[in-house]
Amino acid sequence: MPPPAFERKILAPADVANWAARLARPLVFTNGVFDVLHRGHATYLARARSLGAALLVALNGDASVRRLGKGPGRPVNALDDRMALVAALESVDAVTWFDEDTPAALIGACRPEVLVKGGDWPVARIVGASDVLARGGAVHSIPFEHQRSTTALLRRVGAAARAATRKKVRRASAAASKHRGARSRARRKGR
Repeated sequence: MPPPAFERKILAPADVANWAARLARPLVFTNGVFDVLHRGHATYLARARSLGAALLVALNGDASVRRLGKGPGRPVNALDDRMALVAALESVDAVTWFDEDTPAALIGACRPEVLVKGGDWPVARIVGASDVLARGGAVHSIPFEHQRSTTALLRRVGAAARAATRKKVRRASAAASKHRGARSRARRKGR
């Protein structure tokens, strides 16, 4: 069976100049981890796409994510899985990745007209902003519409798992105590 059509949106960074030239212009570029997709990601990418004719999303490679200090066990999903999920979104035209700490080389190679990051990034701190602005492009920091965070979600999941484990341990302890009590009573009766 052939791979799903959305997988054709995943493009090698080594060929960025070739395939970026085939994307519609103005080209919008954004980047991030996109580890566990949530509503905030989907809305953000749709808003980014509305700023141009095509949206290119560059994902941090797995080692790059670990260097960001997102926390133990991150990324939760491997790069191939993260890229596939982002590529499956209707608003996304192309997906690639970078292993460096920043996507500066990709931005330089594909020369987007629009550069975008989430609302927690002031324009002055967005990598590549000065180059895009110097070429007459635009840089946007898109405000969050849905206060979602993969880190917060993973904290909640972890807390729920710890609570379930504590409950299971308490039940097992109560059952063991009950069993010991029954054995003790049986021994006393047998005397």
